[in-house]
Parts: sequence; structure tokens; C-alpha cells
Amino acid sequence: MNVLVIGANGQIGHKLVDRLQATEDAHVRAMVRKEAQVKSFEDKGVEAVLADLEGDLDQLAKAFEDIDTVVFTAGSGPNTGFDKTMAVDLDGAIKTMQIAGGLKVNRYILISSFDTSRIAIQNAPESFRPYVIAKHYADDWLRKSNLAYTIVHPGRLTDDEETDQVTIKEQVEPGNISRSDVSKVLYETIFDDNLKGKEFQVVEGKTSIVDALKQL
Repeated sequence: MNVLVIGANGQIGHKLVDRLQATEDAHVRAMVRKEAQVKSFEDKGVEAVLADLEGDLDQLAKAFEDIDTVVFTAGSGPNTGFDKTMAVDLDGAIKTMQIAGGLKVNRYILISSFDTSRIAIQNAPESFRPYVIAKHYADDWLRKSNLAYTIVHPGRLTDDEETDQVTIKEQVEPGNISRSDVSKVLYETIFDDNLKGKEFQVVEGKTSIVDALKQL
């Protein structure tokens, strides 16, 4: 299985790449937007490709050659403006979905925001609202696509160590979740075909990640 991790230089993306690099069950390709990041991954023996979510479709499509599964972990970041949020979290995400659909990619796994409902948009702080709007429409586009998708809605992200103890359901009470645990959720999702067409929230809890995913 060939897996493309979009946003591989981000904290969650990087952790996921490390997990995939350690298994013989998949070949991972890290998609990044800076030459220095390409070299950093290649120095660790990871295939890396230079591509920009704000670039054109033809340029982006080269990163998808021979890919079976796409995992979108990219994000514009909390300190960017409305324009960057729309360019990356909405338009950039949808462009990758269009490419994946055209190339008949088997799986598309998307990290979203914890709650992207209409109510969440209305209740979001003004500075955070553009991000929730972008995620709302990216999620909706993916649901309506022809892709075998999974949408992961993590709680408030922390830098705590991995616990492998989570709560995963379609809807859970708001809570925290470490980036390491999110990366493991993504890893297990890649190899579980039963999660195709599913969408869930995840926060820290008392059930192992594998068992929690099986209960969906």
C-alpha cells in the first residue's frame, strides 16, 4: 500500500510518517512545501515530494502518482489570516480530493476540526470562525464525493505523550487528545477498511485505540 501524507511536516503528519516508515505493510510518501523539508525526510530514508496546496492541480497531481491512500493532515495554522485559511483548509483540501477522485485513489482520510456543524460555526469565536467554515465545507465536499473517505474530528490537541486510551464515537463530549494519539488513530484507520464512509470524534478516554475503532 502506498500512502501519501499531506502536511507531513506538521506535528501530526510527521508522527504519522514515522509510524508508517516503521511498518513493512505500507510505503509512505511525505508531501511538503519546502526543499529543506524534502531533504530532512530523505535523510531519514523517507520518500518526499515537493508540492504546494496553493499551486495548480497539475503540479499537485504529480504527488499522487501510484498512491492508494491519502491522509490529509495539513492546516494553515492558528496565526494565519482568513485568506490563507480559505486557500489551504478549504480550496487546498478540495483540490486534493478532486485529484484523488480522478486517479481512483482507494482511500481518503481527512483530519477535520472537532465540530464543523452549523451550530459550531455560529458559536465559534470570531477569530476561529473562518477555520470552522473552511472545515465545514471541506468535510461536506468529501462526504458527497466518490471517494472512500474517513473523517476524523479530534478534540483539543495537546503535546502530551501517547496514552492509547481514547473515546471514539460519532459524537462525544469535548475534551483533549494528544497529537501522538491522533497519529495512531490515523495509522489504524489506514489499515481498517471497515472505517470507509465513517466519521467520528476522538478525545482521551479509557479504551485502546484499536478497540475503540472496532466499536464504531
